[in-house]
Amino acid sequence: MFPYRDENETQRPAYVTMAIIAACVLVWLLVQGAGSERPLDASVCNLGLIPGELTGTVPAGTGFPMGPNTTCLTDPGRQYTHILTSMFLHGSWMHLLGNMWFLWIFGNNIEDSMTRPRFVVFYLLCGFVAAMAQVLAQPSSVAPMVGASGAISGVMGAYLVLYPKVRVWCVIPLFIFFTTYALPAWAMLIYWMGLQLLGGFTQHGEGGVAFFAHVGGFLAGVVFIKLFERKEHVALRMASPWRPARVGFSGQ
Repeated sequence: MFPYRDENETQRPAYVTMAIIAACVLVWLLVQGAGSERPLDASVCNLGLIPGELTGTVPAGTGFPMGPNTTCLTDPGRQYTHILTSMFLHGSWMHLLGNMWFLWIFGNNIEDSMTRPRFVVFYLLCGFVAAMAQVLAQPSSVAPMVGASGAISGVMGAYLVLYPKVRVWCVIPLFIFFTTYALPAWAMLIYWMGLQLLGGFTQHGEGGVAFFAHVGGFLAGVVFIKLFERKEHVALRMASPWRPARVGFSGQ
């Protein structure tokens, strides 16, 4: 299923969420060449997070094939800054657009539940925990990790805690047809989390998806949201008319 909107209206403009989206798009266009082979490979290799590089378990110069004509070589040193830079890089147009879509649907509401400076710290903290979860799962991997999905997973975990009953409209494929269905957020998010756990334990790092980063980020969001929320902001939102009346098939 793919969410395309929720009924959770914000009380304030989501400036930080919009700034994160703008930063990721600008990095994609200006640093990664909008997916052109050479700048994309160079940015992922030079600024992505390589677990084996961070843990020091692989020697400098260890190669990872990026494509038929390109190999990424690990650098000397731990490259701690790549934990941050990797959060703003992506591997393809679909990777970027999918992440930014999820961030917009869920991020604006979580930003609205706290002050904007708190949201910046919360987002980066979730991204850090997500990265560390993947590093712990594959400490000797030389495959570069990129993407905002770990931090966005934290936003989704926070959404589960704060707004579990809000309706989320999803597109659901049924064989060759598509339908829309309104689900409570808890159902959609737990289903998504289950897919990440399944992928993490069955694919063993194959396929290029950092499933354990998603799991780690999601759990970080669940754990940390109560430390970052402003109760008066959440109380104001709970008094708003977005409360769910029903869930199910919807033509809206």
